[in-house]
Amino acid sequence: MERHGSAGARSPQTDEDAYRDALGRFLAGSDEKANTHAYLRGIVERLPVRRVFLDVGAGDGTTTRHLAPLFQRTVCIEPSAPMRRALARACPRARVVASPILEAPVEAQADLALLSHVLYYVPRTQWATTVARIMDWVAPGGVLLVLLQDPDNPCMRMVRHFTGLRFDLRELADELDALPPGLARGAAPDVVPARYRSRDVDETVAVACFHLSVPGIPAPPREAVEAYVRRHFGDGEGGYTLRHDQHALRIERPAP
Repeated sequence: MERHGSAGARSPQTDEDAYRDALGRFLAGSDEKANTHAYLRGIVERLPVRRVFLDVGAGDGTTTRHLAPLFQRTVCIEPSAPMRRALARACPRARVVASPILEAPVEAQADLALLSHVLYYVPRTQWATTVARIMDWVAPGGVLLVLLQDPDNPCMRMVRHFTGLRFDLRELADELDALPPGLARGAAPDVVPARYRSRDVDETVAVACFHLSVPGIPAPPREAVEAYVRRHFGDGEGGYTLRHDQHALRIERPAP
């Protein structure tokens, strides 16, 4: 599972540099960022106002840097010190909060808040609480976008095969009705396609192992991961393809 941000979460690897290297190799072979940025830009263009962008778990700032110029002001939450250093280089004008989500002192009222690939590392029992906390920072008429991988895509089927874990944003959407009245209104998630390709089996296995790096769960043997990659991800032409389509849940804060 990729972790684009780390707000309120432990890193899936103790070596942040190794994590960032693995993330970089994965994204270099994937069309995820291009597709996600196009999707996000379409959301931004439909906003009635663009005063404040809040990126919760901003990571190294790759997506933050893409969206920040579309807003008057940008605020980020990012507890990881190495990620904050990269974020400062990518978005030097953004205000950065170093606290976990549930402890973060954020006063801004965001027209767009983004929680991208963070909930994997938030206990499932805290998903709705986390969203409710972020919605307190969303302006009336604003939107929170929550991104996770589609739980039924090939990448997440691999994660479930080795770890037994499943993360489904549709379950969160069903819980929105339990939030305080007037705080949130949601809908079924959009699907944002994504595909990783490589002709190098060793790199593909490394990317698969990266997705399988889950706190508290022992990593599977590399030999088992390679066997899975060869069986399920080979494209028949000497290369490997890993579909990792995303779900994007739009949660709106109703205007008065």
